[in-house]
Amino acid sequence: MKPYCEMSAEELKTLKSELEKQYEDAKGKGLKLDMSRGKPSPAQLDLSAGFLDALSSSDCLKSENGTDTRNYGVMDGISEAKKLMADIMGVKPDSVIVCGNASLNIMFDTVARSFTHGVNGGTPWCKLDKVKFLCPVPGYDRHFRVTEYFGIEMITIPMTPQGPDMDMVESFVNQDPAVKGIWCVPKYSNPQGYSYSDETVRRFANLAPAAEDFRIYWDNAYAIHHLYEEKERQDELLDILSECEKAGNPDMVYEFASTSKVTYAGGGISAVATSPANLDWIKKSMTVQTIGFDKVNQLRHVRFFKDFEGVKKHMMKHAASMRPKFRAVIEVLEKELGGLGIGSWTDPNGGYFISFDAMPGCAKAIVAKCKEAGVVLTGAGATFPYGKDPEDKNIRIAPSFPSPEEMAQATDLFVLCVKLVSVEKLLGEV
Repeated sequence: MKPYCEMSAEELKTLKSELEKQYEDAKGKGLKLDMSRGKPSPAQLDLSAGFLDALSSSDCLKSENGTDTRNYGVMDGISEAKKLMADIMGVKPDSVIVCGNASLNIMFDTVARSFTHGVNGGTPWCKLDKVKFLCPVPGYDRHFRVTEYFGIEMITIPMTPQGPDMDMVESFVNQDPAVKGIWCVPKYSNPQGYSYSDETVRRFANLAPAAEDFRIYWDNAYAIHHLYEEKERQDELLDILSECEKAGNPDMVYEFASTSKVTYAGGGISAVATSPANLDWIKKSMTVQTIGFDKVNQLRHVRFFKDFEGVKKHMMKHAASMRPKFRAVIEVLEKELGGLGIGSWTDPNGGYFISFDAMPGCAKAIVAKCKEAGVVLTGAGATFPYGKDPEDKNIRIAPSFPSPEEMAQATDLFVLCVKLVSVEKLLGEV
């Protein structure tokens, strides 16, 4: 079929009639599929069944250095858990604090601490007239909700396959002292699945911020979430901490990670990695905030995986579960929409999402039609600050939770809705 934009009005009307009939038939199938979030499937959760058996009441619950994990103390995490998380993040163990089950919690606390007590003793942000954050888009909706919660002004930065538009990042960071941070998902980014190039990482490390308390919020959520076993299809990422140290900016970055999509979403461990000065500042508030995190759970993770090699083997099992779903989506998109000029999409090597760009002004209508027919997608606009996509075109597809068969069904419906809404757009009806 030729591109829709080359069709006459009569051809579009005929096509619309055909698509409307197909859509009514699709609604009659009674689909009930939720693709709104990147949740691990039940089969993926089953991969960690042995995790619950990694410790028993008869086991020794002391860490390698003799720490009793059942008791108080060791605020920054047991040594073997620090090493495990450091290996996952690609950093040194002494730069890591192991925390609770969610890295989002650490990010929220870090922003909150900056508001109430400043950054490393600097002026608390609550006393400033204006605080701004840079937000690469499309991006992670929960990042944007954190900054919106605190009333921070969010500035959108376009994403490229190599990472954020660094010319814009450098201009804002190096010239505006009100810019205090930037959100980054540097590897298999949410939702496009892009990984930052070496040049992008080095440009981040060599920023010259106008604000002394500017920080990079480096959410390395998908550091080990490859979809393919072949090394050539596994993205690599430079270590931002060591690059910042080389550039003379050791305090400029906070790196975050967790095992939420490795073991259990509510039962994982998380970590922050940063400079000694930043670690000292974080620990000062931690001693007020908590008596310590769950060291038994930290020990359970270490006993289950044993080491980083164990983690990598485990993640290949996740990849085997995820890969057919991603391929099912990509194959349907290519077959049904390729060459029609009504959409583009990413084909990532890892992560949890596929990013789809419809014709401008169509995303909300596509998501609404999918929902009406039984397939729930992430809300249109969610990948932008304040939930507002200025072009109303980006849709995040989350293939992880449904089965491959359900994923193919859902994608069939999705492309049908894309076609129908696109025809309506070209006929001036959207």
